[in-house]
Amino acid sequence: MKTKLVIAAALSTVFLCGTASARDDISTMPLADIIGTDKAKSALTDVPFYFAGQSHPKVTSNWGDISTNKKTNAVGKSDEEACQWVLLSAIKALQEAATKRGYDAVVNIRSNYKNNEFSSATEYKCGAGSIMAGVALKGELVKF
Repeated sequence: MKTKLVIAAALSTVFLCGTASARDDISTMPLADIIGTDKAKSALTDVPFYFAGQSHPKVTSNWGDISTNKKTNAVGKSDEEACQWVLLSAIKALQEAATKRGYDAVVNIRSNYKNNEFSSATEYKCGAGSIMAGVALKGELVKF
């Protein structure tokens, strides 16, 4: 009986220590470090996308906002590497939503990590922890 109590206490301590040291750093990352790279070209579809503030062709039809919230494994990766990978995953989800609904592009893309909207033509927000990294985006599906 005492052995079970000792084991339960030890496991509780491990879990509490793990929770206490959990990390969720929210960083602003440059788009230029990943967009346009070979890695991005191989991961994304051919649906054009434009972050807030970037110029794009004239919109003729707007479906409205769509959101995505993607996570990736960050174990053994730098925050930059994990954030770049999950950003590509989030953009691809927006591109696939446009294709599925018959729209040409995604415009006015904004970060929306933990429902805190952030607009930039050159940066995005990413939350990175010890085991996971996440990017949430909002964008408008449009036809040109």
